[in-house]
Amino acid sequence: MTDAAPQSSSPVPAAPMAPPTLVDTSNLAAYCRNATKIYGEGDTEVRALDDVTVGFESGKFTSIMGPSGSGKSTLMQCMAGLDTLTTGETYVGSVELSSLKDTALTKLRRSKVGFIFQAYNLIPTLTAAENITLPLDLAGANPDPAWMDQVVSAVGLGDRLGHRPNELSGGQQQRVAVARALASRPDIIFGDEPTGNLDSRTGAEILEFMQQAVRDFRQTIVMVTHDPVSASYSD
Repeated sequence: MTDAAPQSSSPVPAAPMAPPTLVDTSNLAAYCRNATKIYGEGDTEVRALDDVTVGFESGKFTSIMGPSGSGKSTLMQCMAGLDTLTTGETYVGSVELSSLKDTALTKLRRSKVGFIFQAYNLIPTLTAAENITLPLDLAGANPDPAWMDQVVSAVGLGDRLGHRPNELSGGQQQRVAVARALASRPDIIFGDEPTGNLDSRTGAEILEFMQQAVRDFRQTIVMVTHDPVSASYSD
């Protein structure tokens, strides 16, 4: 009878961990890497984002499409610094957001990020002009008069700057919101269903202006939408 082959006592080496997904960041205004967002736990756990890696090119108009509940708004809020990831990394330019303290994150949002909400989110007691310059006022920065004239002219609100939100139509209020997002010349603007509360004609006017902001000002815009017609305005 032959002897059995001796068994090695050396431990079996563990399989190497997969490297994190890489993104070419050379021309990106913002990106996330291996982003996961989980709400709740146990039986109530909802995985809104599952290991998402995506980047948004500077000077482009990008649409994120998907059905309700697919995580579009969650992705945008995390990338804008309005919410935090469970795991993963989010960058605006070269700055990783989770590395920032609350005060630094607030400053970054005011100077580097613009946000256009579906519900406008204008301050009712402020005029259109005051709403537009609000992010700059909060940051303690002085508006650039030449830039503000350019923005106001582009959105067509020159004769409405002294009006309060309740004196403006829905389309005019959203124009104020877009101008507010542009006021600080942010690195990137996120729009969460920005035309969702508007009729088709007014929505088209807002989308055309967003196109113009990208074309003429080299602005970077990322828009969440479930509407293929709205998405067709992006690059």
